[in-house]
Amino acid sequence: MAFQFSGFDFLHLDATLSEEELLVRRTAREFVDASIMPVIEACFREARFPRELVKPMGELGFYGANMEGYGCAGMSNVEYGFVMQELERGDSGLRSFVSVQSALVMYPIYTFGSDEHKNAWLPALAAGDKIGCFGLTEPGFGSNPAGMTTRARKAGDEYVLNGEKMWITSGTIADVAIVWARLEDENGVLGEGAESVRGFLVETDRRGFSAPEIHGKWSLRASVTSGLTLDEVHVPARNLLPGATSLKSALMCLNQARYGISWGAIGAAMDCYNTALNYAKTRKQFRNQPIASHQLVQEKLVWMATEIAKAQMLALQVGRLKDAGTVGHQHISMAKRNNVWMALECARLARDILGANGVTEDYPIMRHSMNLESVKTYEGTHDIHTLVIGQNLTGIGAY
Repeated sequence: MAFQFSGFDFLHLDATLSEEELLVRRTAREFVDASIMPVIEACFREARFPRELVKPMGELGFYGANMEGYGCAGMSNVEYGFVMQELERGDSGLRSFVSVQSALVMYPIYTFGSDEHKNAWLPALAAGDKIGCFGLTEPGFGSNPAGMTTRARKAGDEYVLNGEKMWITSGTIADVAIVWARLEDENGVLGEGAESVRGFLVETDRRGFSAPEIHGKWSLRASVTSGLTLDEVHVPARNLLPGATSLKSALMCLNQARYGISWGAIGAAMDCYNTALNYAKTRKQFRNQPIASHQLVQEKLVWMATEIAKAQMLALQVGRLKDAGTVGHQHISMAKRNNVWMALECARLARDILGANGVTEDYPIMRHSMNLESVKTYEGTHDIHTLVIGQNLTGIGAY
């Protein structure tokens, strides 16, 4: 059972937003309520990505929304954040799809690609006519991407790629993959150090490329997750992203995605809170009183409301810093770390308030909870972001 969502603005932050920011949020909110909410429980149950929503999201300008030109909407980073928030209020899987398309596929093409790359791919990706994926994580290397073993060797006017990637959103349905690989030298020796890592555009219909879907997930079931296998995949030398000169380039992409996640998690938390609040006001126990009248239930609702309000302020300030060009990666790490943790705790508290009903698909709580377990891990685990912030505070790396 879905309760109507009317927003959450305990600290009256809406009064600080521009008309454009409010319009973007309202547009995204209406799309989620009209197009995602009616189908998402069935999609999650069936482990089906609602591909019929890809084009409509493109028509609304959700892909690469904070980029200029090439058919992109040219939103501010705060406006883009509101899109991510509303999409994840619908489902983390849909927000993940848009995050990958935007921050991990369009952003590296936009930032590191040639004019040929940009003109060939960005308009089609922005419209939802083409789908992309981002190949960095490997079966043996997640939090430590510097250990990657995927390799690229120069062969005349081509590069030949070999390796495996894992946990790749949209890999099976993608038309193009941004693949990160370590260059071999002329003797076939794999390069060392961050400077040996390069980014490549790999069309997924090339011989030797395969992307089997990962099945059996209990999280992000409405999203396509894949492995990538590159077996002597030949790409022309022009498919090398010229501006992607080290592993730092890949990490810059991840930073863009983490920013969107920090907003998206608030949406999931708000949906859990809204469900728990309305349920508590209608569910009656003991002397036929709503359970919202119980002190322990109110304490849970107060915790959720307080943490959501704090997360909203954190995301909004980081967004303002990003729009001003003064944001640091440590700021984004703090927002991702705090807001995802907060959302997962909200889901657990909401499940507690709903009791046994909280584990059924009649309510969105358990779906959000399972999704957020993955969100807490990907794009930098909670612990890794702790160390990122710790290094910024102390000047000492503890990896």
